Amino acid sequence: MDLVLVESPAKAKTINKYLGKGYEVLASFGHVRDLPAKTGSVDPDADFRMLWEVDPKAQKRLNDIARAVKDADKLILATDPDREGEAISWHVLQVLRDKKALKSQPVERVVFNAITKQAVTDAMAHPRKIDQALVDAYLARRALDYLVGFTLSPVLWRKLPGARSAGRVQSVALRLVADRELEIEKFVRQEYWSLVATLATPRNEAFEARLTAADGKKLQRLDIGSAAEAEAFKRALETATFSVTSVEAKPVKRHPYPPFTTSTLQQEASRKLGFAPAHTMRVAQRLYEGIDINGETVGLITYMRTDGVEIAEEAIGAIRGVIEGDYGRDYVPAAPRRYQTKTKNAQEAHEAIRPTELSRRPTSETKRFLDQDQAKLYELIWLRSVASQMESAELERTTAEIEANVGGRRLELRATGTVVKFDGFLALYQEGRDEDPEDEDSRRLPQMSAGEPLAKKSIAADQHFTEPPPRYSEASLVKRLEELGIGRPSTYASILQVLKDRKYVRLDKRRLYPEDRGRIVVAFLESFFAKYVEYDFTARLEEQLDLIADREIDWREVLRDFWRDFIAAIDETKDLKMSAVIDALDSLLAPHLFPPRADGGDPRQCPNCGNGRLSLKLSKFGAFIGCSNYPECRYTRPLSIPADGSADIGTKVLGQDPESGLEVTLRSGRFGPYLQLGEAVNGEKPRRAGLPKGTAPDQIDLQRALALLSLPREVGRHPEDGEPIRAGIGRFGPYVQHGKTYANLESPEEVFTIGLNRAVTLIAEKRAKGSRGRRFGADPGRPLGDHPVKGGAVVAKNGRYGPYVSHNGVNATLPADKTPDTVTLEEAVALIDARAERTAPAPHARPRRTKRPSPGTARHIKASSKRPPGSAPKPPAHNPRKTTQAAE
Repeated sequence: MDLVLVESPAKAKTINKYLGKGYEVLASFGHVRDLPAKTGSVDPDADFRMLWEVDPKAQKRLNDIARAVKDADKLILATDPDREGEAISWHVLQVLRDKKALKSQPVERVVFNAITKQAVTDAMAHPRKIDQALVDAYLARRALDYLVGFTLSPVLWRKLPGARSAGRVQSVALRLVADRELEIEKFVRQEYWSLVATLATPRNEAFEARLTAADGKKLQRLDIGSAAEAEAFKRALETATFSVTSVEAKPVKRHPYPPFTTSTLQQEASRKLGFAPAHTMRVAQRLYEGIDINGETVGLITYMRTDGVEIAEEAIGAIRGVIEGDYGRDYVPAAPRRYQTKTKNAQEAHEAIRPTELSRRPTSETKRFLDQDQAKLYELIWLRSVASQMESAELERTTAEIEANVGGRRLELRATGTVVKFDGFLALYQEGRDEDPEDEDSRRLPQMSAGEPLAKKSIAADQHFTEPPPRYSEASLVKRLEELGIGRPSTYASILQVLKDRKYVRLDKRRLYPEDRGRIVVAFLESFFAKYVEYDFTARLEEQLDLIADREIDWREVLRDFWRDFIAAIDETKDLKMSAVIDALDSLLAPHLFPPRADGGDPRQCPNCGNGRLSLKLSKFGAFIGCSNYPECRYTRPLSIPADGSADIGTKVLGQDPESGLEVTLRSGRFGPYLQLGEAVNGEKPRRAGLPKGTAPDQIDLQRALALLSLPREVGRHPEDGEPIRAGIGRFGPYVQHGKTYANLESPEEVFTIGLNRAVTLIAEKRAKGSRGRRFGADPGRPLGDHPVKGGAVVAKNGRYGPYVSHNGVNATLPADKTPDTVTLEEAVALIDARAERTAPAPHARPRRTKRPSPGTARHIKASSKRPPGSAPKPPAHNPRKTTQAAE
């Protein structure tokens, strides 16, 4: 009996079926050990010795593998065909040797580029040994990511309150987003005008032509910069006579796009399907590992982590057969198309992503077996693969030069258009675009010839303004990272997810916006670790990792060169004063923190005292803007000012409390505007109150402020037990409370007017509703099965805040396209494991409070104002699939 080890349990069942008797197939469930998340796991002083720790969840699986290998004739390591897969095989082999489970059994390494019977059979016929060079490249990358994360992050925690962490590749990706935002903020709009004439041929066929030259001088896009200039040209064109000077038609060919790589699949799925890169990879993994089709598990696509664009010969032949059958011989090129990878630092030699069997068409053959997202992604891959081998599209681009004569003055116009003579691959597929540029070439011009007169129908002068560069979408950021040679195809999805999880960026209308926390981290790194967030430096490091994989340099030599300069840069920050950090950040972020004022005044002038200077301040709660005249002037505001200016209220004095004589102020806080009574005395925080939802700061006067600061108020005593009933405004809005029972009120105004009878009724109704729920029990949900790794039931339920899946106290919200009736066990496990990783406590984080006071009370306000500063980041965590992804 031969023992075959793969990564996924889904693949294990399928491959066991293909191999038949004589083989036992077991799954490692991804990585089985990792570097412990503590100092010393990589020791530069011991020539970068790495201490590995077996993941507790993997211990039982490793014991099962060890028992099985003792009775096996041969061990065949068949983990995924990339560097991570090579590393997993190496780790398993090391553990088995440590356990002395291996005796004299031979060990072979095979890779399956697709989970089909033919691919598995071919791979088993061509075994090899573990490629130590690929393992060394993995070790170097893992050590680099660890050293950067566990050396640089503590510097951030000490110097930047509220910062989470810094990663080797993640920080460079964050810099791209932040630099683009800075470009947008510095951008100065420029006015320009275009003149477009609607003309007609002698056959009364209308078309548009644009003014391109005047009096022998070419007009660039910005040359007509005012309404007066535009109006002058318009008046001239209104009285001009028009004729065709020349017509030129050029044949143009458009060639099909290469088949998908990991990054181009992520980009196109983002553009066309709206998928986040991480979601694209989850769906693609499922298509690769296998889908149940008529009782048989079938891998529908080839391996989805690749930057190769080659396609196997047999697949090319099958694609050409599909094209001829569906479209005819005219759509089949004379020779098959051969693509070469143009991406900088392309590292993998795998095939492109393609269907394993072209006869499985996305609509008629497979759609009924797939969920909605799987069907969409499979169709995209199928179409792109087939289109990549189709004939080029043939177009004719026509340019007509037109002359306008105005009393001896000569103006020139141009009309362009394109005609598709043969659609070729366009009959099947056209790539999406990140932007929608104006495309005059898509228009078709009517027939005309040189010397023909043209009739004027209308003249339009249109005002335009230059636009700043667009913010990155997830697709365009992946594309830019690939162009720069930064990161790996398999890590782009996790890089983006880490940036979002750490709240360094946010995704709004499919565009990435840097959060203030992220911009401060980037500014700090650019000021004191500039080399390590340079695009070229990071790309050169990727090139060195490739040289390790090619056996050209030693992996420890790369680490020595890196560590020598990196630790020196770290040591230079030990004596770095906080004032130097603040000054550097204040200067670098000035365009963002202090944008130009509409009245042309000094953007740093304090709006409260008038003579103070605004600057960046750092506190244990994070960064903010404050006045130089503190403590005489207590003006503060958040870093960012919303477009409506709602947060820029600083500190506004509303008056004095007649009872205490303390000053009542309206202020800007991290979580929005709030009210405060007096100032801190002897370390005691003053009474504070947030504004009710929907209440604008300018609606608050002294009387309203005092009423809010008085909350919660006692409505009366409950007639049954004599305990107080209180009314207040909390996290979820206005409420009345008796003991542990809270009942919602309809509006904030009712907090001040509700009487005892009404409050008692609401409390009773809430308790009756709660008791009914307890009597009949909560919704038990739909059992999906047991967790494949941790054991225990996984259940899908409908909850108060929407559908979710649950396992051993971990709840994960279902995405919008899933319901408890449609979600599968595999999808639920992925969501639950991701949720568990996000909520796992960081090893250096301060403990959280386990109990919070009741909402709306002064005690609650005081507690919330003392929340601990930004906790330490979760270090590179064990990821069942890709440890390097989590690290980067």
